[in-house]
Amino acid sequence: MKKNKSQISIIIPVLNEEKNIAKLLDFLRKNISKANLVKEIIIVDGGSTDNSVSIAKENGAIVVSSKKGRAVQMNSGAKIATGDILYFLHVDTFPPKNFDFFIHKSISKNKESGCFRMAFDSSNLFLNFFAWFSKLNYQICRGGDQSLFITKNLFAKINGFNEEYKIYEDNEIIERVYENTKFVVLPQKVKTSARRYEEIGFYRLQFYFGIIHFKKLFGASPDKLYDFYRRKIAAS
Repeated sequence: MKKNKSQISIIIPVLNEEKNIAKLLDFLRKNISKANLVKEIIIVDGGSTDNSVSIAKENGAIVVSSKKGRAVQMNSGAKIATGDILYFLHVDTFPPKNFDFFIHKSISKNKESGCFRMAFDSSNLFLNFFAWFSKLNYQICRGGDQSLFITKNLFAKINGFNEEYKIYEDNEIIERVYENTKFVVLPQKVKTSARRYEEIGFYRLQFYFGIIHFKKLFGASPDKLYDFYRRKIAAS
């Protein structure tokens, strides 16, 4: 891998996130290591009708437009990324201080992909119980909120995100990553928003996520998974 000091491309898919973009971009700037290993921050907009795009540009991000859908958006970001490492981040997930250093250190040890452990921005014991499992290096314990870093070469090798998945795209790509390389779970934690749990209900939403997981495990198609999500979660 090249030894230049700026080789991480952060890719963030958004849709009508004007309330969260500035906060995240400011946080990233303040928590990048002194080595500054981040080459660029790419916001991939899926057709926002609010001020998401202008706010992202005002805060120094590269902004590209894409069709709606996180898999499509993240692939679009990866296509223009110039860093050797791709770091996929949700707009409501905040990585640990010096996150770029930890990612770079892991990749420099010939680890091609990995994530951080996860914590919620909530003191809810039920959520904290499930977040605890993110420390375990098993594919079943993975999820997009833990953030994913992957070398650009490996991302290309496995053909990126499967755009047939309107949901579950993070889990699906991580399943393929586990099949192709040794995945690493870093001990530092990202902090992710519990807003969806608070809106829908802690037990109810986790139950729905569990159903989606088992539907996929037993062969449900991407369309079947999305139909369940649309009826049970998006409509809530």
